Amino acid sequence: MSDTVLNSFTLESLRDLLQTVGYRVEIVPNGDMPLLRSSTAGFAFDIRPGNRLASQDGGYVDFTFSAWLNIEGELPLDVVNRWNALRRFGRLQVVPGYLAMTMDVSFIGGVMPNHLRAQVEIWDHLVQALVPYLREELQKLDTVKTVVASEVQAPVEPKAAAEARVA
Repeated sequence: MSDTVLNSFTLESLRDLLQTVGYRVEIVPNGDMPLLRSSTAGFAFDIRPGNRLASQDGGYVDFTFSAWLNIEGELPLDVVNRWNALRRFGRLQVVPGYLAMTMDVSFIGGVMPNHLRAQVEIWDHLVQALVPYLREELQKLDTVKTVVASEVQAPVEPKAAAEARVA
């Protein structure tokens, strides 16, 4: 990567930059606002351009990484809030039927290519950490439900057993 300060990007230049660090990236039509699509560890994500640069046609000054998971059943907001409290850059939010993880990247003021590469690495790390985090947190919830259920049932069983011995 060069030492050139980046003040803006086009979808093509961002695609090319991501490809130089090893991502397969494609431009995907999306109405009036095309986006980039890629994946890491089999987990697909989009890169949505944000604010256009006023002085350059097709140029942007920021973008958002976004990844979406289908939610089947209930996802407690405590799990989402805990993720957001523990991680600074990527944030989770529940959108009806989906869990969205997003991270904004800005070129405002100019950034070095190494800064952009670091942002991509942070995103990659967050995406790869999300599924194990969800599995662990949901497993804890199942364990808590089991412990609570066994605590509720435990006093009943010994009493019933004691009554059976008395009779």
